[in-house]
Amino acid sequence: MSDHGHPADAGLRGRVRRSYDTVAEEYQRRIGGELADKPLDRALLAALLEQAEPGAPLADLGCGPGHVTGWLADRGAEAVGVDLSPGMVALARGTHPQAEFRVGDLCRLPAADGEFGAAVMFYSVIHLTAAELPTAFAELHRVLRPGGRALLAFHLGNETRRLTDWWGHRVDVDFTFFEAAPVTDELHRAGFTVEARVERDPYPAEAETRRAYLLARRD
Repeated sequence: MSDHGHPADAGLRGRVRRSYDTVAEEYQRRIGGELADKPLDRALLAALLEQAEPGAPLADLGCGPGHVTGWLADRGAEAVGVDLSPGMVALARGTHPQAEFRVGDLCRLPAADGEFGAAVMFYSVIHLTAAELPTAFAELHRVLRPGGRALLAFHLGNETRRLTDWWGHRVDVDFTFFEAAPVTDELHRAGFTVEARVERDPYPAEAETRRAYLLARRD
């Protein structure tokens, strides 16, 4: 599928896209190998792979430089990464040619109905407002096949932090922290059953935030 045009530069989505385009190369350098130091993330991703419909494509929504997408593809998945930032997608395509990458918005995914057997959303809902979660989860429901699983990760809390300097680059991006209960409730309303919830403290190289993982099944 060809890339959809990115959203207008104005507003929240434009700020997120421009910020990630700005830091894309530095982000890949610092974050691209992070799974090597995240045993719980690897275990949860492996569990998702095991439960995914055999042969069905698997989506990595908010894929950044594609390191999770590539990890999945290296383990036999037909992996498709989607990210709002064209700069991130360009890097992902060059680094992980074994996977497919598309430019797209979580609230308007560039994917067909029921295209995917499973999906990963690692730290992508953190750039949505609480009011946008229903739209994003409705889109997630649309692109997953019945019974398909989604694995989400996000920072726990009840605040929004704005970042204006990121590794020496000028940016303008918000990070929204969510409590697990309201995210679970929105998933239920969108037609999912949350099968598992895991929380952990940060690993040494990570930002000092507590993290939540939700494994949800599309009803």
